[in-house]
Amino acid sequence: MPIPPRGTWRIRRNLERILALLDEHCQKATFFMLGSVAESDPALALMICSAGHEIASHGYSHRLVSDLTPQQFRDELQLTEQILMEQTGQRPIGFRAPQWSLTEQTGWAFAILRERGYRYDSSLNPLPFVGNYRGSRTPYRLEGDGEILWEIPPMVTRSWIGNLPTGGGWGFRFFPFRTICTTIETLNRGHHPAVLYLHPREVDPDGPRLELPALKRFVSYGTRTDAAPRLSELLRRYRFTALKEMVYEWQHVS
Repeated sequence: MPIPPRGTWRIRRNLERILALLDEHCQKATFFMLGSVAESDPALALMICSAGHEIASHGYSHRLVSDLTPQQFRDELQLTEQILMEQTGQRPIGFRAPQWSLTEQTGWAFAILRERGYRYDSSLNPLPFVGNYRGSRTPYRLEGDGEILWEIPPMVTRSWIGNLPTGGGWGFRFFPFRTICTTIETLNRGHHPAVLYLHPREVDPDGPRLELPALKRFVSYGTRTDAAPRLSELLRRYRFTALKEMVYEWQHVS
């Protein structure tokens, strides 16, 4: 996906709004950050960490993992780690692939994540055309040599037409709020986390838009309503924490 001209970015103001909501409800979160964005505005990562949240890696350039060679993927991870370490003193232990592009066909990437010391991935979205449609909707261990690597898929809702993307993006804003709450509560009753996500632009309904083909435009922006009120109500109703805290807990009970 193309990137808007840097002069139109409103990441800092949108990030400040998200951080304020989390602070208001005394909740913690994980922020998957592009190395290129952290590099362009060094204050962002420090703002997140200073508020007690987790910084995880989203790669450097937002290129799809499927478009990278194994060495290019390794280089992107290393560059992002270096930037975040220099800015915050914290090394990321989690990864999420741009546009859910880490799939079963890019299985070599999991070995590189282990090699780089990552403890979890959150890229295998169980939806058609992205991630791993037939994969688990709940966290599981990825098989392989070396350290344990957890896969933590984003929340989806089962339906007669397949899994629905209720956990984030346009689906988070589009589907009924009751459906989202019911899915969260169903997962929690089974002692599973409900992993929600959003982009900074989703709390900025008047922000700039890219000129995209109709389908990509809907997937990226949906109805472009403000996600903040819905997010605020969820933060009021439920307890949230950073993904690394769950992983540390699982390691201690494994």
